[in-house]
Amino acid sequence: MPLVVGILCGDAFPFPHSDWSWAFPLFFLPLVVAGMKVRNCRWLYGAGVCLFFFGVGYTLVGKQLERVEYVFPVEASTYEIRICERPEVKKRSILCRAVLVKEGRKDTVVACPGEKLFLLYFPKDSIAAGLRQGMRVWVHTRLSPPVNNGNPDEFDYVRYLKHKGVAGMGYVASGHWRVTGRETCLTFRQVALGYRERVVGLYRGLGLEGDELAVLSALTVGDKEELSDDVVETYSVAGASHVLALSGLHIGFIYALLLFVCKPLWKRWRRLKPVLLLLILAFLWGFAFLTGLSSSVVRSVIMFSLLAAASLQAEKPLAMNTMAAAAFLMLLYNPVWLFDVGFQLSFAAVAAILVFQPRMYSFRKVENRWLRYGWGLVTVSVAAQIGTAPLVIFYFSRFSTHFLLTNLWVIPMVSLVLYSAVLLLALTPFPVLQQAFSPITEELVRIQNKGLQWIEHLPLSSLDGIWTDVWEVLLCYLLLGMMSYAMTRRTFRNVCISLFVLLLAVSYHSVSVMLNTPQKSIVFYNVRGCPAVHCMAEGGKSWLACADSVPDVSRLNRSLAPYWNRLRLQEPQVVTGDYSAGGLSVRNQMLCYAGKRICLLHDARWKNKTAAHPVSVDYLYISKGYEDGIRELSSLFSVRTVVLDASLPTYYQEKIIGECIGLGLTYLPLSEKGSVCILL
Repeated sequence: MPLVVGILCGDAFPFPHSDWSWAFPLFFLPLVVAGMKVRNCRWLYGAGVCLFFFGVGYTLVGKQLERVEYVFPVEASTYEIRICERPEVKKRSILCRAVLVKEGRKDTVVACPGEKLFLLYFPKDSIAAGLRQGMRVWVHTRLSPPVNNGNPDEFDYVRYLKHKGVAGMGYVASGHWRVTGRETCLTFRQVALGYRERVVGLYRGLGLEGDELAVLSALTVGDKEELSDDVVETYSVAGASHVLALSGLHIGFIYALLLFVCKPLWKRWRRLKPVLLLLILAFLWGFAFLTGLSSSVVRSVIMFSLLAAASLQAEKPLAMNTMAAAAFLMLLYNPVWLFDVGFQLSFAAVAAILVFQPRMYSFRKVENRWLRYGWGLVTVSVAAQIGTAPLVIFYFSRFSTHFLLTNLWVIPMVSLVLYSAVLLLALTPFPVLQQAFSPITEELVRIQNKGLQWIEHLPLSSLDGIWTDVWEVLLCYLLLGMMSYAMTRRTFRNVCISLFVLLLAVSYHSVSVMLNTPQKSIVFYNVRGCPAVHCMAEGGKSWLACADSVPDVSRLNRSLAPYWNRLRLQEPQVVTGDYSAGGLSVRNQMLCYAGKRICLLHDARWKNKTAAHPVSVDYLYISKGYEDGIRELSSLFSVRTVVLDASLPTYYQEKIIGECIGLGLTYLPLSEKGSVCILL
């Protein structure tokens, strides 16, 4: 816990980097030594140890975040990069994760210190499609740090990239890059990713395609690039998203299979147990290698490795200590894994299973062997759901109501799919048998998908739009911890403390609901591709007046769903043409709401028009499609404030801003200001 607190403080309050920062934890060693030598000062020893590991966590996360620091040049420059992962094909571009090798400065080439990771986007064409992992490429681009859009409650993309070790990003235009060679010496992880591609290529060569290929690749080697949006939504609504994220569930199935094979051998020959356990660990780490050494698989293999090592002792191993040791070692290696959603969900699920499942399983004694297996599966599913529900609601604003039915279906199916995939890969030396067996694996994946699609379409399959904040999540886990402690030591005091925590959680939630009620307002959002004005009423009803006749509202939903969930808004009504109801009036792209008048300017409809008297406009909202200036509109409109949408090109925004300064008008560039809310 001191290590975790140190990591959290180091991330929230970073200290300026310096060479002596590694000595920060050592400041507390005198307390440790004093506590060991002075009698009756064990508290001093404990305090020294806690402060020491707090300093270790604070220092480690600071060193980790230093790796993303980079001095960005003002103008475009030339760089030599090395593509370190397989390029990812996006909707309109090709994303390459690359490391800076050299930088061109004033007729000289300077080596870049450290391996700074950048996200570079190339145009989606046939030439860029030839980019491969390990290539060295000279590019001419302007690198820039990642920035957030400034919308309320939006995903903190900058913080996410920092934790992933990404220093910045850039767009490389067509013709502004050239391949110079290929890296011959690849890193260990790059070699692992190469083998993962080979496994996916093997599946494709055996005739698997579509959703079956995508799901099998995700289940066995953790490659989720082929997953379609429909499949991801099906698994999410049904409550089976954890299946697509290769982690402890899959490693557990493989570990159980290996134990089933090896346990009879070491029961007969006890001296073989250490050797067989080493073989099991070698197989697990080999499987992790095939998955590209992803963090979720690595932490699961570490946990099972410690569990296997603990089984060598005569005493029964303490599973909670094994889990804590795995988390401790992983955070020492990479402290920012603490902020990974998969890391949090994995350990929350395992901890809940270890704490709650034995008590739930002992509630009812089942004699029948198969019913006992089903009862065990039910208790494990419920315990895991108890542990992960607060985090799932916090991150995804969704709770799958049929999770028990989903787990009863998907866990046996996943075990069959994994075991058939292991057999399929084992038949690689026998291509004829492998080709004959591949339809069985494909059919198992298809049956699994069909079952989840049926669960998805059941009534009330999921509760969406749930809002919680960090403090509510912490209160939920505090309540679960106190309830568990009260069940272990059933005293009046513990019950009262648990009820007090419950009252505190309910009170906090009630106050949060009252403080986050929607108010009558007009909001401009910084979301590219969908210029719109959001008009909100006090009762939760709202309208999205869009400038485009065919708006891409899905962009707004993805970016602003947390904000709308916090305010508990109803689904906004999309307005694309003339409209009049509920105090909102839109006519000829002129919007009137609560005494405010807004002109949506996105085409040339007002060009060469004249008026005897200028129309008073509170906000002139200019979006992509309008190409003239605003001086031409001075005879039509009396404008108070000009709002510039983020979809406008940079050079055009600068032109409009210059005209606003000349005319003495107030202007709001959304790309710089972010979201703007006007309370009415």
